[in-house]
Formats: sequence, structure tokens, C-alpha cells
Amino acid sequence: MILSMTGFGHSKTEYNGKVIRVEIKSLNARSTEIRCKLPNSYRDREMDLRKRVIDALQRGKLDLTITVDGFSDEENAFINADAFRKYFRELNMLREELNITEGDILQSVLRIPNVIGQNEDMADEEEWKLVEKTVDLAITSIKKFRADEGLVLKADLIERIKAIEQNLKSIEPYEIARLDRIKDRLKKNMDEFVVKQQVDQNRYEQEILYYIEKLDINEEKVRLGQHCIYFMEELDHIEDQKGRKLSFIAQEIGREINTIGAKAQDSDIQQFVVMMKDELEKLKEQLANIL
Repeated sequence: MILSMTGFGHSKTEYNGKVIRVEIKSLNARSTEIRCKLPNSYRDREMDLRKRVIDALQRGKLDLTITVDGFSDEENAFINADAFRKYFRELNMLREELNITEGDILQSVLRIPNVIGQNEDMADEEEWKLVEKTVDLAITSIKKFRADEGLVLKADLIERIKAIEQNLKSIEPYEIARLDRIKDRLKKNMDEFVVKQQVDQNRYEQEILYYIEKLDINEEKVRLGQHCIYFMEELDHIEDQKGRKLSFIAQEIGREINTIGAKAQDSDIQQFVVMMKDELEKLKEQLANIL
């Protein structure tokens, strides 16, 4: 099963007049990172939440956001009397100093941060159990998102591998003609620069065979074909985390394509090599998004 590293999940619940909302976002990353934005009342449980999300989502750049709206208990609201007195006194002094006669100092003070606040006690066990359940629902939501996007990624990866296999197959008709051209070129060069009678014909043939063997790409073609098969098999494995493994196989695919291109010395074959490289680069871009 292919899972995308990118995703979004959310859930919400109510508790004693509060609306608890959970959002989880995930982006692709080489390692696992998590950033949490929590109400102060949940800060003591942050490590538990981090572990819960990381264990479930495994890899990626993760953002966990929990917000709480609507406090039913009005007694939780408070005015910071000390801060109010301090700001009110200083504003009055400035008004007298600057001879300002207009303006409502009371309203100005109340708008200053921390003058009006909300008491947030640590969440009790009942509320915490509900928060955990809500986080689990958000995790289920983002997992579904990842799985749905993974299906799209898998289809694209299969298309890229099949394109590489097709281009590899298209090379075959050009191979015999390529070797014949190389033989003719070598013989022509030898005839032009060396007098025939001074050449050991047997040694000459041996050198030609050795050179042609060095240019033979059959071994690379076989390995490339096997790597493509291996890649397709890995796509169907049940394990979740396979992005790194598929990337390693893609590196081997690239190594064989590059070797074929270096050995080919043929413009027709080089065209197919270029097309295989293009498909491989598109494949690697998609692999960067896979878990």
C-alpha cells in the first residue's frame, strides 16, 4: 500500500460548553518533525500528544493544532487589577502631561493585552480522555487522506516505470545496427592510419572483440529490467513505509540508464536514454512525497 506523506485531518467534539477542535497537517520531509499549538490547559500533556501523533503517522513534517472555543463558566473570566491600575495611572499621567482632554481611558486600558484574561486550569481526566479520542479521529481522517492520495501516486509511479520499460524495449532494434557501425568505423580507421601488412590480423580481431564487449549493453538492460520488476513488486507490499526503499531502487535504475547511455555511442539509442531519464526524474519527484 502506498501512502502519501502529505495530508490533512480534522475533528471536533464538545465538552461542558467548550468546542474542542483538532487539526493535523502533514508535509513531506526526510525525517519526522512535529510542531504543536495547544491551549495552556493541555500543555502538561504535550509529550503524550506528540508521541501519539508520531506513532500513528510515522514520518513527515507534522503540525498538530488544538483550539478550544466557548467557555460556559463565566467565573473563569478575570480582570488583572494590578495591571489595570498601573496602565490607568500611567495613561492619566500622560494625559495631564500632554494636556489631552478627550478620550476614554477606561476603554483604552481594557484593550491592553493581559488586562482581561481567562483562567485556564489543567484539563481533568475526563476532558483529557475526550481530547485523546478527538485526536485519534483526526489521525484517522489524515490517514484516509494519505491513503487516497497514495492511490494517485501509485498510478503515476506505475505509468513512469512502464514508460521506462517501453523505452528499454525500443532500444533492441537499434543494437545490431549499432555494433555493425562500430565495427565498420574501427576497420575504416585502421585502414586509414595503418598499413595492412603491418597489422597482426588475429590480434586486430581480438582487439575489436574486446572493444565491442566493452560497449555491449545487454547486461545493463537485463539489470534495468529486473530493477523495474522489483520496483513494481515493492509497490504492492503491505508495509506502510516504503518511500526510502523505492528511492534506493530508483537510484539503481538511474545507474543502469546512465551506463547504457555512456556505452551506447549511438544517437538513436541516446534518444531513448534521454526519455528514460526524463521519466525517472518525474518518478523521483513523486517518491519524495511517499511515506
